[in-house]
Amino acid sequence: MVTVSTLAALAVDGLAFGASLALLGVGITLVYGLGEVLNLAIGAFAVIAAITAALLIDRGMSLPIAILAGLAFVGVFGLLVDRTLLSLVYRSEGEERILLGIFTTLGLTVLLEGVMVNYVSSRYSLPLGISPIDVGATVVTGTSVVSIIVTAVIIAVLFLFLNRTFLGKATRTIFQDERGARLVGIDPRKLRTLVFVLSAVVAGLAGILAAARSNVSVANSFQFTTFALIVSIVGGIRSLVGAVVAGLVLGLINTYANFFVGSYFATIILFGAAIVFLLVRPEVMSS
Repeated sequence: MVTVSTLAALAVDGLAFGASLALLGVGITLVYGLGEVLNLAIGAFAVIAAITAALLIDRGMSLPIAILAGLAFVGVFGLLVDRTLLSLVYRSEGEERILLGIFTTLGLTVLLEGVMVNYVSSRYSLPLGISPIDVGATVVTGTSVVSIIVTAVIIAVLFLFLNRTFLGKATRTIFQDERGARLVGIDPRKLRTLVFVLSAVVAGLAGILAAARSNVSVANSFQFTTFALIVSIVGGIRSLVGAVVAGLVLGLINTYANFFVGSYFATIILFGAAIVFLLVRPEVMSS
C-alpha cells in the first residue's frame, strides 16, 4: 500500500519535473507569441546548456560558474541563430513564416543533434549535492525542492520584467498589436532578438535543472521539445500563465503515472491528459 508520505514525496518530484516543463513551455510561448515562430530547437538548447555545464565541471570549474557559463553559452548561441537563420524567417509573414520557422528550427535541431552525437554521446548529470529534506513524516528530494524554488524565482522575475519594465511592456505591446507598436517607435525585430535569447536561456535552465535530477543526453533533445510543445499547446500557445500551469499539472500527472504504471504508459497517459485538457477547455488562455 502506498503511504501518504510517498504520495507527498511524489508530488514534490512531480512539481520539480513540471517546473522544467513550465520553463520549456514558456520558452516556446515567448517566441511564438512575439514572432509567430515555433522554435523546434528548444530541446536542443536545453541539452546544450546542460552538457556545456557538465563538461566544464569535468574540467575543474566550480558548479555555480559552470551553470552560469552554460547559460551564457546557450544565450550567445541563441543570439547567433536569431541574427542569421531567423532573419530569413522573419522576412515572411503569416502562415508562411510559421511553416518556414518550423522547417528552419527542425533542420537546426537535426544538425545540432548530429554534431553532438559525434562529440558528446554519453550521458551527463549535474548533481547539486543537496541532502534529502525531512518534512514531518515525509522525506523529499533536496534537488527537487531547489528546482521548484529556482523556477518560481525565474518565472516571477520574467513576469515582473514583462509587466513592470519598459522593454517588457514594449514586448507585450508587440504581442497585442505589432502595427501599433511600430507607430509608437518600437522596433519589433530588436525585441524579437531579445526574447529569443531570453527563451534560449530559459530553456537552458530547464535542461540544467533536468540534469540536476537525472542524466541528460543528446537523445533528450527531442523529448524536451515534445514536452515543450505539449505544455504550450495545452496552456495556450500565446499564454505564459497557461504554459506555467500546464507544465506543473502535466509534470504531476507524468510523475504519478510513471510511479504507478511505468514510463512507457506514463508517456501515453501524458498525451492522453493533454488531449483531454484540449477537449474540455478548447479556448486559448490569455496571458
